[in-house]
Amino acid sequence: MAPTPCALCNTSRALIIRPKNHQKLCKPCFIFLFETEIHNTITTSSLFRSGERVAIGASGGKDSTVLASVLKTLNERHNYGLDLLLLSIDEGIKGYRDDSLETVKRNALQYDMPLSIVGYDELYGWTMDQVVSQIGKRGNCTYCGVFRRQALDRGAARLGIKHVVTGHNADDVAETVMMNLLRGDLPRLSRATSIMTASAASDIKRSKPLKYAYEKEIVLYAHHKGLDYFSTECIYSPEAFRGSARTLIKNLERVRPSAILDVVKSGEDMARLVPPEVSNPGPSAAGTKDIAVVLDGEAEGEGGCGSSNGRASGGEMAVMEQKSRDEEAQDGKETQNGDNEIDFTLEGQRHDRHKPPTAAKTSSKAKRLPKQQLQKCGQCGYLSSQTVCKACMLLEGLNKNRPKTQISVSIEEEDNGPTLTRRMEGLTTVSPEANVT
Repeated sequence: MAPTPCALCNTSRALIIRPKNHQKLCKPCFIFLFETEIHNTITTSSLFRSGERVAIGASGGKDSTVLASVLKTLNERHNYGLDLLLLSIDEGIKGYRDDSLETVKRNALQYDMPLSIVGYDELYGWTMDQVVSQIGKRGNCTYCGVFRRQALDRGAARLGIKHVVTGHNADDVAETVMMNLLRGDLPRLSRATSIMTASAASDIKRSKPLKYAYEKEIVLYAHHKGLDYFSTECIYSPEAFRGSARTLIKNLERVRPSAILDVVKSGEDMARLVPPEVSNPGPSAAGTKDIAVVLDGEAEGEGGCGSSNGRASGGEMAVMEQKSRDEEAQDGKETQNGDNEIDFTLEGQRHDRHKPPTAAKTSSKAKRLPKQQLQKCGQCGYLSSQTVCKACMLLEGLNKNRPKTQISVSIEEEDNGPTLTRRMEGLTTVSPEANVT
């Protein structure tokens, strides 16, 4: 049987079957096509501008290593005019991050890029090993995600850089879409599907050049290019909720290879339906498309370690249920007006069971969410939508030996009354001796 020729050049023997569309390609054509698709993503989304200094979020894994290699190649091939460097975060996880940082140091030499490393212990006085030893493995991704986002911003700010690129691939985005659908978190869905995000906590923007690249193709590219990368998964990530979404996405991919991009596209379409006052879109950068705001402490779905999306905080469902009950009490009132008349209000529309539509009363106005006001954290000075940023709230709990993983405050609670924590702080404890006369 004659060997199958490459679908592009029709001369060389096909050695690779693309996971995305099962196209049969030779090695040179696959590498060129992969790089060309990334270039098209960059140019159509206008991610960069000439002369811009860009920090590559480098973890030593396959995604960030391939991203660094591809950006270096495209920068030279298409004359982007970028000043590229590597920015790594040391979470302080022995047996994982210390080994991966050695890979990053080798990559810095291989790609001739400056390297800057920022550590949790330096910024917060805690390593993730110390955090996990105190709170356990359940919920540790909440801490790591909040700390990591702020650490990346602070590391970039130290270097005077306003653009950070991360190695999120199509699989990561599809997993994040699925996680936010399962949690009913449409505002975060809007931000997670954007190829570029602006942070409300700083003037540093982020982009995902590998957004439409399959994870399997990234591995193939790294293999055939002979790239040096670290392949061990974070020792704390198996407890994360992302693992369940990843399993679901992989099962869908086995049945339908295009399922990953289909989920990403569906997430983008649904994100457009989210009202602006909910998604909080920020001012778009000049020449950019599909830009969204990420509020203080909300990670974009960092794959594996460093994902605040890795596990939903324990209070999210309770907040959602309370919000539903409040809305039902205000907008879903069922009133008995007589023997043959029942008025039922749902989502601002009134329906009379025994009255013609013309007799319906004026519908109530839909509630609008107030926009969050940014201010500086009263403790660290980092911009936040609350008086104290999430990182400081978590650190306060750690320092008091009282972990806080439920740090969400609903808008209604913030506007209409004291939260449970504030009410508890107002209570006074009377000792038994005080009652003795």
